[in-house]
Amino acid sequence: MANKTKVWQNPSYLQSSFGIFLFFCSWGIWWSFFQRWLISGVGLTNAEVGTIYSINSLATLIIMFVYGAIQDQLGIKRKLVIFVSLVAALVGPFVQFIYAPMILAGGTTRYIGSFIGSIVLSAGFMAGCSLFEAVTERYSRKFGFEYGQSRAWGSFGYAIVALCAGFLFNINPLINFWVGSAFGVCMLLVYAFWVPSEQKDELKKEADPNAAPTNPSFAEMVAVLKMPTLWVLIVFMLLTNTFYTVFDQQMFPTYYANLFPTEAIGNATYGTLNGFQVFLESAMMGVVPIIMKKIGVRNALLLGATVMFLRIGLCGVFHDPITVSIVKLFHSIEVPLFCLPAFRYFTLHFDTKLSATLYMVGFQIASQVGQVIFSTPLGAFHDKMAQMMPNDDMGSRVTFWVISAIVLCALIYGFFVIKRDDQEVGGDPFYTDKQLRQMEAAKASEAAEAKH
Repeated sequence: MANKTKVWQNPSYLQSSFGIFLFFCSWGIWWSFFQRWLISGVGLTNAEVGTIYSINSLATLIIMFVYGAIQDQLGIKRKLVIFVSLVAALVGPFVQFIYAPMILAGGTTRYIGSFIGSIVLSAGFMAGCSLFEAVTERYSRKFGFEYGQSRAWGSFGYAIVALCAGFLFNINPLINFWVGSAFGVCMLLVYAFWVPSEQKDELKKEADPNAAPTNPSFAEMVAVLKMPTLWVLIVFMLLTNTFYTVFDQQMFPTYYANLFPTEAIGNATYGTLNGFQVFLESAMMGVVPIIMKKIGVRNALLLGATVMFLRIGLCGVFHDPITVSIVKLFHSIEVPLFCLPAFRYFTLHFDTKLSATLYMVGFQIASQVGQVIFSTPLGAFHDKMAQMMPNDDMGSRVTFWVISAIVLCALIYGFFVIKRDDQEVGGDPFYTDKQLRQMEAAKASEAAEAKH
């Protein structure tokens, strides 16, 4: 690993941060209102929206595994990242001229369009997100900067575009996709042409035929799926992080918009709230590593699940814009508490060479499998509850309580099965501040005894 320098003097930090910033701008400008577009722009029911999310998730989990396997073979090479950037740059014309007309056509054409869209949108964004995070995390270990600090720029980018997304959506939802393309073009330029000298030097070292192999073999990557300890975490993620999309993207936007006198006011307010929430999330990306240093990786993951349980449940308890907005802001704490400890959990307990594959399988793919399982039935359940209890959005609120109960079960499960930080350490060890102080005190005591 490169020696630590001041963060603004680290060219790899600057390049990685700007790249992930542009990715989240390209994605967030349309993704934050994707469910609203499907509901109000296309006229789908909650169950139909759930089906589209399930199809998207199925495509994402397949593409994500492929991305993880390929990137672990590529190491720090950017060929795959450049491909994903190209797909992102084409999202505007794709949605306007291919995806939207096919979804609006209905019938068999809609299902074909959903299938094609799932491949394109997943390849460029949903699966692409994990790829960019995995590459940035690998660069952080290789070139001496904190992953959380760089990933925070992604949240910052999402926050900026989320502030504008609601207003653009009220003009024409397709504008959001075209702005996404513009950011995609910028991202493509960054990853294709901005290569710091230290990265060029490392690429030359990896290209040396006499150099020791740093990338895992295909057999090692396949062996990942045979790890019982990985499947324990997969179940935890399947029953928690899954609901980032099922609840936050599939259900909450319409529920929130309905709290306001008109849909336009609801859309604009939701965009502003979402932007503010992600600004806080960006700040928390820098705070969570400090929290991990205080309580450890395992406890940080469990804390994230606790925040999710409370946030989703309380969104059903309250039914006024101000209180629901406050509860929604818990999201800014929750996302970093899942994202950063999950990455550190894999580099702590498993071989770091497999970090991209492990992150894709254990964190992101597990979440996508959960979305395939839960999106359609919970969407249908949501519709049924809305018909049975239309007053005060009680149908939505009951659905939120059901989701919150599932997360609570996962939290209890995680408490018993997630490994402690000092248990089965197969990668880079992790020590809390308290443990480091104890180790330093022990060394000082040993040195003092040695003198005597």
